[in-house]
Amino acid sequence: MDGFAEPILHVDMDAFFVEVERLREPSLSGRPVIVGGLGGRGVVASASYEARAAGVRSAMPMAVARRRCPHAAFVPPDHRRYGEISAQVFETLRSFTPHVEGISVDEAFLDVAGLRLHYPTSEAVAQAIRRALRQHPGLPASVGIARTKFLAKMASQDAKPDGICRVRAGEELGFLHPLPVRRLWGVGEATHAALEGLGVATIGDLAAMAPSVLERRLGKAAGAHLTALAHGIDPRPVAGPAGAKSISVEETYEQDLHTSEEIDRALAVLCHRLESRLRRAAMRGHTVTLKVRFADFTTITRSGSHADPVAHAGEFVAAVRSLWRKVPDGVGGVRLLGVGVTGLERRDDPEQMALDTVDSRAAAAAIEEIRERFGDDSIVPGRLLDPSAGARDASESAD
Repeated sequence: MDGFAEPILHVDMDAFFVEVERLREPSLSGRPVIVGGLGGRGVVASASYEARAAGVRSAMPMAVARRRCPHAAFVPPDHRRYGEISAQVFETLRSFTPHVEGISVDEAFLDVAGLRLHYPTSEAVAQAIRRALRQHPGLPASVGIARTKFLAKMASQDAKPDGICRVRAGEELGFLHPLPVRRLWGVGEATHAALEGLGVATIGDLAAMAPSVLERRLGKAAGAHLTALAHGIDPRPVAGPAGAKSISVEETYEQDLHTSEEIDRALAVLCHRLESRLRRAAMRGHTVTLKVRFADFTTITRSGSHADPVAHAGEFVAAVRSLWRKVPDGVGGVRLLGVGVTGLERRDDPEQMALDTVDSRAAAAAIEEIRERFGDDSIVPGRLLDPSAGARDASESAD
């Protein structure tokens, strides 16, 4: 069967608030961690899987959580930080496909049908996404794969923690019908009580019931909705944008950059990250943009358009160095750098190839294949491994 018969992914970050705190404080790894209000009326916002094993759940009063898991690390929430990391998560997701529908700060649907020429299966895409999220921003995620959004979300719950669950096309009802009816969207406390009164315990029980009976008990809209879900029917598309407008990467530095060598090396690193994201999204673009934020928070951008599309790190490095020469001197050092590309098109679109680009494009394609198999860090220019080499290579392009 077609490896992309199930093109919908539901990506759900595992214990998102907890994992963000662990990213900041690695000593929390492996320990029960509970994030939430620490006052007398505080509630649990997120609990690690170690804490969940002790019976701690989201929205539980913090006093109850402390009794159930007294040895946990209790951490106040930092929603500003969670928002920053969420933006990085979605940046990574959109590097694969523009068809991303966020449904919270830590979960999204993706339609990956457009990647069928670049990955053997939708499961391979899910594996690549999880690897990418482990690199940037550095967090675990679970992924559900199915033909519909509803089933993909159900599958991601079964994939947790830190796994993949694929509901194969044609096997949806076998997956769905043994599950408790509480798993269905729209089955809250009142609806569950009504279904129990009808003798409905599983989704299969619900599917076997006459729709008219459900509609009389629950109302026409709710009855029809649950009947459709019980039969695996969910026609809703992923409500992402019609097409990606841009793909970009940026970095805020712990210490401001001052020397030309530091800046040149940092730009090269960003260009290689951008190449990786374009590769995963199977895109290329015509306009390269450089973003610079100085120590006084003054922010400027410079852009340059190219008749031929650019997709490889060497092309980006050359374009960005040209743009950097147009940046006026700022106050203090450089606090943030960003590199992006707009005017996107798919890589498999026809392209006029100049004779002098054949060798460099072939080399870039070989490098991409290695990175696809072994990770983005498996092959990098030598100067990016040694900051002191930046001065030696500042005048060279990175092919």
